Amino acid sequence: MLVSMWMTRDVIVILPTTPIADAAVEMGRRRVRRLVVGEAGAKGPRLRGIVSARDVARAYPPDVNPLSAVAGERGPRQPVSTIMARQVKTIAPDAPLEDAARMLVEHKIGAVPVVGDGVVVGIITESDIFRAFVEAIGGGGRGVRVTFDISATDDVVSLLAEVGPRHAMRVASLFTLEHDGVRLGVVRMAGPGSDAFIDDLRRSGHRVLSVSRIG
Repeated sequence: MLVSMWMTRDVIVILPTTPIADAAVEMGRRRVRRLVVGEAGAKGPRLRGIVSARDVARAYPPDVNPLSAVAGERGPRQPVSTIMARQVKTIAPDAPLEDAARMLVEHKIGAVPVVGDGVVVGIITESDIFRAFVEAIGGGGRGVRVTFDISATDDVVSLLAEVGPRHAMRVASLFTLEHDGVRLGVVRMAGPGSDAFIDDLRRSGHRVLSVSRIG
């Protein structure tokens, strides 16, 4: 999966000269927690920074909620350039989605602007990545989701291609990972023969760690 498949394309871009109070109003109106700061370019907005709800809150008096109805009236008029983050991590639209997820985790941030050909084309957030994850492992039709252990030499695709059809089951999604030193496969199988499929998987020498019924 690529970043471009899951990023938010309708990204909100404000100018560096936008007053902080106006940025707060925009956050409240759009129900977002960050705004991209950019300037117009020949091909689109060029990134200059990013401002978060936390940045805005720090600029307000302690007795004023920056996302409240009075935020615009009582908020600071300094430009957002005075509070925005200027050293912003970015990612390309054709980058793998897992690279964006890793970037969010490693840098402890909630979103990354997506920049292509020097202009802002979107933003990828924690929520976007959660959507992708749910889509990848979520339900849809009768079947089962199984987590099982695998060895470093296992060909998981061949295993499932052999076991699944024997019980009228097909692979709907599959990914592998390493957790606490154990390599795992997580597969969502669609079809009516889930019990027989699980028994067959166990007989193949794999330890089944969890089973979730779908449908």
